[in-house]
Amino acid sequence: MNFSGKTALITGSGQGVGEGIARALASYGANVSLAGRTLSKVQLVADEINSSGGSAIAIECDVKDLGSINNSITLTLSKFESLNILINNAQEVPLGNLLDVTDESFLNGWNSGPLATFRFMKSCYPHLKGDGKVINLASSSALRPDSSSYGAYAAVKESIRSISRAAAVEWGPDNIMVNCIMPLAKSAGMDWWMNENPDEANEFLKTIPLGKVGDCKDDIGEAVCHLLSDGMNYITGSTIMLDGGQAFLR
Repeated sequence: MNFSGKTALITGSGQGVGEGIARALASYGANVSLAGRTLSKVQLVADEINSSGGSAIAIECDVKDLGSINNSITLTLSKFESLNILINNAQEVPLGNLLDVTDESFLNGWNSGPLATFRFMKSCYPHLKGDGKVINLASSSALRPDSSSYGAYAAVKESIRSISRAAAVEWGPDNIMVNCIMPLAKSAGMDWWMNENPDEANEFLKTIPLGKVGDCKDDIGEAVCHLLSDGMNYITGSTIMLDGGQAFLR
């Protein structure tokens, strides 16, 4: 895999899966534009990538704000003069039983997830035409047999899959490939939960055929790089499970 000369814009890349994808892409030569709500977080990742010989910039971005979205794209193009890969990773998570989830929480999940994904894809479309690739982050929460406390979150993530499928079909003639991934990764939140609840975590691990939660870079980021590589140019409109075999996508 060689992404030299390619530029990737990754949202929510100051930690977790977004950071893992950014570090993996940079290791294969991509210019990476790291967009995040907290500038200090994305700046730290960008500095580490640059000090390791990579090429990265950090951009403060509120994905719930269209002006901030467009600014992140403008700054990316100003720095790298191209935009070939878009990773929509940022997401606020509206968890809880339906009677407990507030309108505000649900709207924040919608605005940071499917609406932000929709806006980023539309704004990036002119720059992606010809050889662009989009990876949107979905979730296996909608596949849980017990969906208690996951209903609102699953709803916004499934909306992202619907938008992604439509974009793949409509933009195929423009040679833009759009896919989703459903990752199970050891993000900061997952790591905290496993450390605080060791007994529950051990039971959770038993539900994963490969017996582990994926590393954000080595398992998720590397897989995304393969999906973005030239050998995968005939895959679009698909959802790829990156979860050690835990969920079953029907």
